[in-house]
Amino acid sequence: MRKILKVMAVLLVVVITGLALVAFYVKKALPDVGDAPDIQVERTKDRIEKGKYLANHVVACMDCHSQRDWTVYGAPIKEGTFGAGGERFGKEMQFPGTLYSPNITPYALNSWTDGEIFRAITTGQSKHGKALFPLMGYLNYGKMDKEDVYSIIAYLRTIPAITNDVPERELDFPVNFIVNTIPAKASLTPRPAKTDEVAYGKYLATIANCADCHSQFDNKGNMIEGTEFGGGRTFNFPGGLIVTTPNITADAETGIGNWTSDLFVQKFKLYSDSTYQQQKLGENDFNTPMPWFMYTGMDSTDLTAIFKYLGSVKKIKNKVTRFVKQ
Repeated sequence: MRKILKVMAVLLVVVITGLALVAFYVKKALPDVGDAPDIQVERTKDRIEKGKYLANHVVACMDCHSQRDWTVYGAPIKEGTFGAGGERFGKEMQFPGTLYSPNITPYALNSWTDGEIFRAITTGQSKHGKALFPLMGYLNYGKMDKEDVYSIIAYLRTIPAITNDVPERELDFPVNFIVNTIPAKASLTPRPAKTDEVAYGKYLATIANCADCHSQFDNKGNMIEGTEFGGGRTFNFPGGLIVTTPNITADAETGIGNWTSDLFVQKFKLYSDSTYQQQKLGENDFNTPMPWFMYTGMDSTDLTAIFKYLGSVKKIKNKVTRFVKQ
């Protein structure tokens, strides 16, 4: 009996030691996506304009990296916060801890090289080797065309610097370990020709992170395979208000199968129409996380391509109740 207990004690020590070594490796050695590339992005006028378009209206970097006015439907960016970070994402919003979007104006990025920004966008590893939380869609951005990433970097160098020191994130266990395993080396892909509408639309939908909201996720934050673009992801708002993302597959009954491309484009362009009046919300009124005021600036040709792509993906029958109050 004593011998058995000794063996069990040894095994327990081995297991504990092994787990400690794994935890140390995950915490200290990861992420490991390689060194930041040695690049210096030339800031041409065309590149900056392209980056402005992408960062504001497709990839929508400026949406998350600013503070949003949730008292207005669609939550436009608050004046004076453009790119300065500080938008809070907490447990009440179903996040595993408390996160704040970083400042990406020159105030914060002035000490970063272009290569370090490139690595952060496309792999999820920061200047200091820290793993970025995948609320930022770097796994999708790692599939961008290199020139598109360069354009975004060139643009970010030109926006006004705003002094704003953002609090550090606080992640719950075990996510504070798991997050280090998520960054991955980029798999950059060339931007498809606009004439290939489905392929081009897929590219745009990927870097716009459409599926990240319009799909279902399990309680570990993983997208449930087979639910892509079928809607059903929930977002909690104050006052017990729950907003569920709509089905944007071509299912005629529960999705957008009866929509035309013109209607799809008009839905986005509504928010930039000169006659549109921003809707001020009351305490118990529903809002949406969809950044309409950013995506409304997307080119009609690009929106049409996304619509064509959505028409090509698997149709999902999933009737969604958009707004529910607990």
